[in-house]
Amino acid sequence: MTNRVQLAQIDPALALSPLDGRYRADAAPLIDYLSEAALNRNRVHVEAEWFIHLAESGAVRGTRELLEDEKTQLREWAAGFDAETIDQLRTFEAVTVHDVKAVEYSIKEFLDQIGAGDLSELVHFCCTSEDVNNLSYALGIRGAVQDVWLPTARTLVDSLADMAEELADTALLSHTHGQPATPSTMGKEIAVFIHRLRRQLDRIEKTEFLGKINGATGTYAAHVVASPGVDWPGIAQSFVEHLGLTFNPVTTQIESHDWQAELFADISRFNRICHNLATDMWTYISMEYFTQIPVEGATGSSTMPHKVNPIRFENAEANLEISNALLDSLASTLTTSRLQRDLTDSTTQRNIGVAFGHSLLALNNLVKGLGRLECNTDALSADLERNWEVLAEAIQSVMRAAFLRGVGGMDNPYEKLKELTRGHRVDGPALREFVGGLGLPDEDAARLAALTPGSYVGIAAKIAREETASWRASR
Repeated sequence: MTNRVQLAQIDPALALSPLDGRYRADAAPLIDYLSEAALNRNRVHVEAEWFIHLAESGAVRGTRELLEDEKTQLREWAAGFDAETIDQLRTFEAVTVHDVKAVEYSIKEFLDQIGAGDLSELVHFCCTSEDVNNLSYALGIRGAVQDVWLPTARTLVDSLADMAEELADTALLSHTHGQPATPSTMGKEIAVFIHRLRRQLDRIEKTEFLGKINGATGTYAAHVVASPGVDWPGIAQSFVEHLGLTFNPVTTQIESHDWQAELFADISRFNRICHNLATDMWTYISMEYFTQIPVEGATGSSTMPHKVNPIRFENAEANLEISNALLDSLASTLTTSRLQRDLTDSTTQRNIGVAFGHSLLALNNLVKGLGRLECNTDALSADLERNWEVLAEAIQSVMRAAFLRGVGGMDNPYEKLKELTRGHRVDGPALREFVGGLGLPDEDAARLAALTPGSYVGIAAKIAREETASWRASR
């Protein structure tokens, strides 16, 4: 859209919103779907298609048949929405002080130009502004989700899949409550995020984008008075479905926006999981489990030359919080409208692009941040070697199993291991000596003697590979 050209003429330093200034490159793909110009483009499209739909249906008796050439010209004009159209709408709105009425006048003027002015009163026929707006927003949000947000979200999961696959066998010391715990692998821990994010993506991909076109209070009152005996609900449904949307048959003046609240809640949940990813990666970096690959020429700290700060993850964390604050507010506000209509949704929906923009910015930063990480296997191995006491779980579990098989002296295994390990550092030789004195069957004793913190990871690698393979198979 040519509004990109107009925005490019604004000095980023003068923009009030960072999405239009410092972060404009990240948010720019949403302009074609959620900007004011995009909303007006969709309004023109909806009005033009409703005009054609009515003309073809014969619902308004006495109107002449719309010529194929007239349909073609109108659709081409609507599809060619450009800077000139934006200026024209701005001129009309200065007079009407009403954005949807400006669209109506613009289309009528074009119909006069192509010799179809005799049909101009079919434009916006029996419509309230919300009939046009709800469909236009639905088209814009659908495009933003399907063409911009979802591809970026999938790219993030792809990046995680690459890491999980590469690090499937790389053991790490887990930390529950911030304390050393049963080891896992870095690949498996990353696979957890893949699985969590996939579930939310599945919900978002199944979103129904609803729409209605049933008049001032959802009763088709003007329709049946102006043209009685017509199946107006059927015409409305076929039109909404013609736009690629799901028909909402029962509304007030507004489409109830419940589908928007559902979508925003799902994206907000996806954001929250990403927030958890950002804080975990930040923590792994601070523990030196990951090192960051420096960007040539970049400065980590203005005073400490050695630093490479985890700014991508910190930026993502903050922008996810901003996005969620807006998405939560949108979901809360949009599900309430006093009686048959109030205007709170109008100004609220104008911030949908801002909410999506901060989410998109965060996802891009996560992808970039993950791409600059290198696993520090030396640090991982050293941490594992310092914490042999995590094998206490394995030893007491083997003792429990032996007790259940009738092996003597295996009672109270938890208490015995607690006395040995709680609050103490235990190295490999000490643990093996303890195991050797338990009186375990030889097979059990040999299995425990061979165990190390780095090998005590269960089927973590298998879990990581299976989750990664499942994600790739779904792409």
